[in-house]
Amino acid sequence: MNFCSECGSAVMLCVPTGDHLPRYVCPECGTIHYQNPKMVVGCIPEWEDKVLLCRRAIEPRYGLWTLPAGFMENGETTLEGAARETWEEARARIEIGGLYTLYNVPHANQVHFLFRARLLDLDFQPGIESLETRLFAEADIPWDKIAFRTVRATLEQYFSDRRAGSFDFHFGDIRTR
Repeated sequence: MNFCSECGSAVMLCVPTGDHLPRYVCPECGTIHYQNPKMVVGCIPEWEDKVLLCRRAIEPRYGLWTLPAGFMENGETTLEGAARETWEEARARIEIGGLYTLYNVPHANQVHFLFRARLLDLDFQPGIESLETRLFAEADIPWDKIAFRTVRATLEQYFSDRRAGSFDFHFGDIRTR
């Protein structure tokens, strides 16, 4: 960060009084510019014994498969964001269930929230950020072409829970790229 978003003056990196971390501070207006993790929200759209995946049409990880998910927008809830991302990426209508996984991704300054969701119908198609959308049974998942570690971990846990006959909430940390 070079300039204050409040007054336009050059900012400096320092530890503000009463804080313990370096922050960008405007010496002119005194604004402290906190930088916090981004929230990523999405879901596991289910249909019978299959899940809906999207093949990415954008970077990062162009051409690889993912669950519909993306950055939460200001003014929306996690559920609204997950439904919006599913519509934007797969044009799929869903009914969202409970929170299924929460992964901290500190190296990317992100927290990922993935919900279980039920597809309301089979009328889905690629949105602008997807090359392709497809339902996959566990045996057909392109495991070597999954875009993100959080998605792979979520899918592995999902199919494990399904085999066990019980879905629980899971959380963890993804510490390295």
